[in-house]
Amino acid sequence: MAMFLVFTLLTLSSFSSPTGAEIFTSISQMTDLIFTERELVQSLKEYIEAEEMKLEAVKSWANKLDMLTRLSTLDPEGFLAHPVNAYKLMKRLNTEWSELESLVLQDPSDGFISNMSVHRQSFPDEEDEKGAAKALMRLQDTYKLDSESFSKGKLPGVRYNAELTVDDCFDMGKLAYNENDYYHSVLWMQQALRQMDSGEDTKTAKADILDYLSYSVYQMGDLPRAIELTRRLVAIDPSHQRAGGNLRYFERLLFKELRDRGRSQQEPTDERPIQLDTYERPKDYLPEREVYEALCRGEGVKMTQKRRSRLFCRYQDGDRNPRLLLKPMKEEDEWDSPHIVRFLEALSDEEIEKIKELAKPKLARATVRDPKTGVLTVANYRVSKSAWLEGEDDPVIARVNQRIEDITGLTVDTAELLQVANYGVGGQYEPHYDFSRKDEPDAFKSLGTGNRVATFLNYMSDVEAGGATVFPDFGAAIWPRKGTAVFWYNLFKSGEGDYRTRHAACPVLVGSKWVSNKWIHERGQEFRRPCGLTEVD
Repeated sequence: MAMFLVFTLLTLSSFSSPTGAEIFTSISQMTDLIFTERELVQSLKEYIEAEEMKLEAVKSWANKLDMLTRLSTLDPEGFLAHPVNAYKLMKRLNTEWSELESLVLQDPSDGFISNMSVHRQSFPDEEDEKGAAKALMRLQDTYKLDSESFSKGKLPGVRYNAELTVDDCFDMGKLAYNENDYYHSVLWMQQALRQMDSGEDTKTAKADILDYLSYSVYQMGDLPRAIELTRRLVAIDPSHQRAGGNLRYFERLLFKELRDRGRSQQEPTDERPIQLDTYERPKDYLPEREVYEALCRGEGVKMTQKRRSRLFCRYQDGDRNPRLLLKPMKEEDEWDSPHIVRFLEALSDEEIEKIKELAKPKLARATVRDPKTGVLTVANYRVSKSAWLEGEDDPVIARVNQRIEDITGLTVDTAELLQVANYGVGGQYEPHYDFSRKDEPDAFKSLGTGNRVATFLNYMSDVEAGGATVFPDFGAAIWPRKGTAVFWYNLFKSGEGDYRTRHAACPVLVGSKWVSNKWIHERGQEFRRPCGLTEVD
């Protein structure tokens, strides 16, 4: 609009120029004005068309988001339980709303800009969008889901349909590429290409997809396919600034590779679509990665029939604790050695809602204790938000603390505060120990209560898919069940750590996982859990 006004003013100023006072005296000059007027009309039409297109674009946005927000606000947690919905919320508020803002700013609208200014401070930023995208890739790996499953919303237990567009898939692949994660870049660029080839509308150029895809495939060591993709890129865009050079470079590398192998020509290029198992996923820092993720999928669980025969259920009265005599706790064995039990009806629905209500205003990114410094810090392998609640915060918290003491027979006077955690999109906590090892003796020094002798974990929600608590060392998987709690000892009676209790919270595939933890410490347990005579008692 501004450019049109400048052009119009400059053109109109020529009409009133003092040197043009004789224009009417010449038909020839007047014919020039005819063409000038035609240009003005064309500019006016282009301006009107641009304004109408802008208005239609804004209307389309408003209608689409009106329908979406009507649906999402009916059940926010349920809607965000689908990881694609969570990712697209991050993307919309970080990227797409900014694009809309730029569109509207072409003809400033005070009301819209004012609202944007007020709400922008609470918008997710680039790191949020990046984190949500990485979460989708983490779910993809853990649960062996191909990109199409995510793109088309084919996830177990979903209540809301959500799909990724070509542009979404391209953005996912580009993010992975920029992180030098060529494995995932290949998977998502391939999905973007597949959807584009099927006829889906997109603003992404095919040449851009092929550019990223061909180089990522090369980085995965597949020269023949990289050459084939680059040739497709050159055919689409012969003047592409990198394609020609890349093609010659790839062909020289392949020629040298064939020559070193004593072969004169390559085998036919594999034209099958790239799948999850086409390339080997790069190894990372976690030694038990494959075992851990298999357990998350429910594979490799070592619950044999013989072991199952040693598991029982019982009523537990806390060694005739007065508060449990009339209503003993229902207890089930989850594992025999180390002994892990589940308590049923450990929390009521009313208690759960109160705990969540108290925790929500305090939720902050969960931290881990640096083994070298003992300082709490955030980590990529723990993706959740947590809050700490004291017994003085509400009678419900005091009641829950007392119940834990009654059930376990251990004092909670020296325990940590009740930690409430909420796992969002792809939320997880990779394999870790709850207790401090010998190489980190100062981990809980500041507390002055000794090591974490036991863990009491309340499940405060059901999870539609994923979110299990797994123990890679002995192949156990414990699935969340709302209102129940699981309990195990981290230390032997001798005070030595039980390294078998290394465990993980699997990524939440679909759902919103709420838990609360009570870590019980050594001090005060001297007469409640006497020391053993041997190291592994």
